[in-house]
Amino acid sequence: MKPLRDLVTTVEIPAPRPSACPGLLRIVQALDGGICRVKLAGGVLISAQARAIAEAAEQCASGVLELTNRSNLQIRGVLPDQQAELIERLLAADLGPSNPAADDVRNLLLSPAADLDPQALLDTRPLAAALLDLLQNTPALHGLSAKFAIQLDGGEALAMLEHPHDIWLSALPGMPARLALGLAGCPGDPPLGVVDAEQSVALIEQLLMLFLQLAGNEHSRMRQLLTVVSPSQLLQQLQTRLPFAIQAPALDYQRTAAPQHAPMGIYPQRQSGLCMVAASSRLGRIDAAQLKTLADLAEQYGDASLRLTPWQGLLLPNIPEHSADNLLHKLAELGLLIDAQEPLSQLIACTGSAACGKGLADSKADALRLAERLRASTARPQIHLSACLRSCAAAHTAPFTLLASSAGHYQLYQRTPKVAGFGQLLASAMTIDEASDWFAAHCTTGNRNA
Repeated sequence: MKPLRDLVTTVEIPAPRPSACPGLLRIVQALDGGICRVKLAGGVLISAQARAIAEAAEQCASGVLELTNRSNLQIRGVLPDQQAELIERLLAADLGPSNPAADDVRNLLLSPAADLDPQALLDTRPLAAALLDLLQNTPALHGLSAKFAIQLDGGEALAMLEHPHDIWLSALPGMPARLALGLAGCPGDPPLGVVDAEQSVALIEQLLMLFLQLAGNEHSRMRQLLTVVSPSQLLQQLQTRLPFAIQAPALDYQRTAAPQHAPMGIYPQRQSGLCMVAASSRLGRIDAAQLKTLADLAEQYGDASLRLTPWQGLLLPNIPEHSADNLLHKLAELGLLIDAQEPLSQLIACTGSAACGKGLADSKADALRLAERLRASTARPQIHLSACLRSCAAAHTAPFTLLASSAGHYQLYQRTPKVAGFGQLLASAMTIDEASDWFAAHCTTGNRNA
């Protein structure tokens, strides 16, 4: 058998630019080894690719996998002498960028239910493919930050509407298809303008070029640029670059709300006789053996594909309705979460001090302790446990945040529109046991955000 490297198309892979963000070609070190981030187009993973990732994680790393809040997947514990082998395996499975220089800029979030959700206004997949081609095949755009991200919202009910993106496009009702445009925010925020869907690729290309010109070396994110250039000024300059007019948004624009809890259970599809089955991971992690079994289940019950969700979960599409209950049972047997009454399904926790040098507390272990104690009560609050101020595990502000102040102690915050950041500080130093007692006393099943 030929060595794996002989199976990979010979390309000149550029040295990844310095960044704290992992990529497929840039493995970043942590206390538990290297981290390799695999960016998935539309969050979709076919079963053969899932097995390739699982086998690579077992052979070249710890076997621990993380599901990210951008619908990507991370391999943890990459061994120092296995980095090249890991990268080769992933490239051989067609998990890399079409242009090796473009790995950093493939940051485009879709709903995991794109083209499946009965409430969708637009199938976003063709537009997403065109935008990914633009990002990968335009060398000038490779200068974007590895954190710079775009969201494409088709109006699905299963959509993450709380993660801020540098640019967002959101489908509007009616024909011809139109998209609202927003900057440094989320669908549902006041839009900057409206364009026809067929104009959106040209719009994004010129907007990105303008951003790079105005941002220079001073600003890497849209929110930073907007502190020195107003949205209206940016819109005026963008309009001069376009052969079509950016339309004014309707004053009463309002994106239909979507549930913000992790999808779990069985959901209808627009395709007759089929449904989607969703489950959540335990604190954002699965292992290689679980991923292999998920690949088997995707082949046995569906169309051999998996979709990662921005809630750090998985969705199996195109499941015959008569098989859905059985599949959901199989996912529970595999150790995934399928019930919102399980406290772990409401918790987010970063990797913590066990694997991150910046972590002040072992947030994952503390989250497990918190879930154990909450099971004795009816409280099921949505809580983010963050071991430091960077808030890596959650791009949005959770209803409650426990922010580590030292090993075993946390500040408790409650989200409120009147206070920026994590929200209102409720307690300055709580142990996990004290926090669980507080939630049991103040939160009920019917009022998780109280």
